[in-house]
Amino acid sequence: MPVRLSGQLFAETFDHLRTCGDGRRECQALWVGPWSDPDRITRVVHPRHSASAVGFRLDEAWLTAFWSSLAEAGEGVRVQIHTHPGAAFHSATDDAFPILATPGFLSLVIPRFALGPVGFEKAFLARFDEDHRWREVPISDHLEIV
Repeated sequence: MPVRLSGQLFAETFDHLRTCGDGRRECQALWVGPWSDPDRITRVVHPRHSASAVGFRLDEAWLTAFWSSLAEAGEGVRVQIHTHPGAAFHSATDDAFPILATPGFLSLVIPRFALGPVGFEKAFLARFDEDHRWREVPISDHLEIV
């Protein structure tokens, strides 16, 4: 079953990516949902990070507090989303530094700093497999806007 999120949360994700990146820097967002319904996204989290045109780095103190807040709320990160300046693909850096490296975890890359139309056009989705490798997967099989 695909991971489901509302059109409102999808649009909110693009707002975060565009505002933070300002058309000049990469940005990340995280789709979070309850463990009781693992295929449903209930909120978008915009992590504290520093960024440049070719990458970003999460704030370690923020990340530690975030993991604690997820545990307390019974939630988990389902999908990481980030932008690239040009074409969307999963880079060697993306492969090496995901927020989670658990089989089944999804990583969505949005091209052109998310300045194009809100949607999956020219986006790239990778899934972390049981063999500990990222593989491109069809977006329509894994993500659904409801």
